[in-house]
Amino acid sequence: MAHTIAIIGSGPAGFYAAEGVVKARPDAQVDIFDRLPTPYGLVRSGVAPDHQGTKNVWRVFQRTAQRPQVRFLGNVEMGRDVSLQELRDAYDAVVLAIGAPIDRELGVPGEHQRGVIGSHPFTSWYNGHPDWSGFDPDLDASHIAIIGNGNVAVDVARVLGRTPPEMVKTDLPAYASERIARAPLTDIYMIGRRGPGEASFTPVELRELGDLANTVAVVDGSQLPASISAKDPKDQKLKDKILEILRGYSQNDPQSKPVRLHIMFYAAPHEVLGDGDKVTGLRLMKTKVENGRAVTTGETFDLPVGVIVKAIGYYCRPIEGLPMPECSTCYPNTDGHVDGNVWAVGWAKRGPSGVIATNRGDSLEVVDRLLKTLPEGTAKTGGRERIDGLLKERGVHVVTFADWEKIEKHEHETAKEGAPRVKLTEWEHLLDKARRT
Repeated sequence: MAHTIAIIGSGPAGFYAAEGVVKARPDAQVDIFDRLPTPYGLVRSGVAPDHQGTKNVWRVFQRTAQRPQVRFLGNVEMGRDVSLQELRDAYDAVVLAIGAPIDRELGVPGEHQRGVIGSHPFTSWYNGHPDWSGFDPDLDASHIAIIGNGNVAVDVARVLGRTPPEMVKTDLPAYASERIARAPLTDIYMIGRRGPGEASFTPVELRELGDLANTVAVVDGSQLPASISAKDPKDQKLKDKILEILRGYSQNDPQSKPVRLHIMFYAAPHEVLGDGDKVTGLRLMKTKVENGRAVTTGETFDLPVGVIVKAIGYYCRPIEGLPMPECSTCYPNTDGHVDGNVWAVGWAKRGPSGVIATNRGDSLEVVDRLLKTLPEGTAKTGGRERIDGLLKERGVHVVTFADWEKIEKHEHETAKEGAPRVKLTEWEHLLDKARRT
């Protein structure tokens, strides 16, 4: 009998894991479960709309999904429709590829006032995620702060700083485009606790901030070191490029465009200021870097911002039956092995780090170790059928990959002006389109 593998989550890490299984064991059967009726995870609902080249990796995942050994079971949520234990009992291995969707807290007074937004709901909103399409974030502010110096922070700054004509050939939902266009923005602050040498954005992402039609990137030149050193030669090249780009931004005229994007370093959130409900400012404490860590100096200053977006990392969602520390950035594991026949890949394994391509090598390594624990003649029998029966008995409307292709076809056909698609962003509309023959 062939071994069966359940993969929970259909983002890059999950699909790369599926690819690794079927290439190493062509007779194995893989079921990819996702709580959404749409596959591809962050490729669809996390990668910024103006990064269509990055999103095109979905074509690779499509080929995997269309293999006869692979099934996509969308609109099936672990914990709601089927338990982890039921999956463990049915499959030879269960692979967690569900990422880390919970925003980290700033941990400062006042952060729960209206106007403080997590990057997960915000990026999900402007990507048309059905859980967040009705979010309607408060963007009625001339000054917005983004806390973080990673690629997510850069994405948020860029999407806020672009004009509607710049986003025409993207899949930014109309509701988000209209809301961002109405925002009375004049100043965006992207704030990092440490310096340019410790920033986690990439040169490619950073350079894009210099190509915005109505937004000029500016940097305080006094915050830029003469050089940045790195142990790895490849890292050294990246750091040198980052410093070169930042030096260029430090020469920009802040008044050359209607909106200014201030790229700031050496500042940590100290308090969110407000009138008891709405954010009116952000108090920051100046820092310095010692042994790679940000150390506060005791000196504070205020920014008059009305909106704050947190982009400082994520936690994993707890799973019933799987012990884990509170506020964990990944599921406790040893080289991807969590417990018994449960494994983890992607952010679920290593925490929120890396880019999409990072997940391929990571997932393939875990799959290689996983398959070595499944010798011939040890496959479970009838597990897939039992899970199918449970889902039917519980009235779960399973969205197959063929059903998803109906959604995809509709989204492509309704696109205009060079846009790749017009996303269906409501649960009801997605499931209705999936049901149609």
